Amino acid sequence: LGPSKKLDVMVIAPCTGTSISKLANAVTDSAVMMATKATLRNLKPVVIAISTNDGLGLNASNIAKLLTTKNIYFVPYGQDAPEQKPNSLVARMELIQQTCEAALDGKQTQPVLVEKYRL
Repeated sequence: LGPSKKLDVMVIAPCTGTSISKLANAVTDSAVMMATKATLRNLKPVVIAISTNDGLGLNASNIAKLLTTKNIYFVPYGQDAPEQKPNSLVARMELIQQTCEAALDGKQTQPVLVEKYRL
């Protein structure tokens, strides 16, 4: 994927807490991370569909770092089971295409934080 610039947009779905941490801290130890870095180096958008049990725990700082990173866009996400897993976040996977279309225009789909779970 490197200099060939074959991608218009890259999607990581589901994107685990481990992948978020690696991306936020520039750890390139897998094919997905290498492809992601190549996509960003080519100034193309990367769309992240988060799915982690630690999004509101220690991984919150990594998510915050990525929210402010150029060319990284998040599929809208929210808590999926706040009573059982209070730190868990999951993207609304049905919004991946809409998020990709917005990312291609350089825009983040809004709102980023959405209701995922309702009692």
